Amino acid sequence: MTTLGVVLAGGLSRRMGGGDKPLRVLAGRTLLDRVVGRLAPQCPAGLILNVNGDPERFGAFPGAVVPDGVPGNPGPLAGILAALEHARTHHPRVEQIASVTGDAPFLPLDLVARLGAARRAGGAPIAMAASGGREHFTTALWAVSLTDDLRAALVERDERRVGAYLARHGAVPVAWPIEPVDPFLNVNTPEDLDLAASMLARVAEG
Repeated sequence: MTTLGVVLAGGLSRRMGGGDKPLRVLAGRTLLDRVVGRLAPQCPAGLILNVNGDPERFGAFPGAVVPDGVPGNPGPLAGILAALEHARTHHPRVEQIASVTGDAPFLPLDLVARLGAARRAGGAPIAMAASGGREHFTTALWAVSLTDDLRAALVERDERRVGAYLARHGAVPVAWPIEPVDPFLNVNTPEDLDLAASMLARVAEG
């Protein structure tokens, strides 16, 4: 299936002290650049960035910058909806979108392939990543056919919980090992940035 990737970067980054967390630098490259480098080869239709505010601050991003289409900062589901609607409008041949966060520099290079296989095998509209006994709700593959349902959930029913939406649609979890590093580590704090740097060195040594 043809896949469009979306990097979700609309959070407020409070634990990082504010600002655009994906633009923080890890070993000479921004977190966003590392995410793009790992996700782009997996998405033949390209990547988009979901972020609010002035898009110029992400001028180096190699794709469209798409803000939330639902007011009130309703959370990650708004970013997913923006990506689904963008895909349906601008990429009519795209059947699914792959969502990741902009602060996960170790994403697996087989993310889309494994999630896609699980989605097909389970006959489900969504497959999501898991590791270390945790499900990563916003690292997932979503069928574009969910677009109208998700808009109704957000706008008409004010449903904002990603986990509840995934459960209602029978999302299939796909687990990855956490050694030598957890591929879904999120850099949320300055301490996490230091941890990611040590993990980067460990991966390089391996």
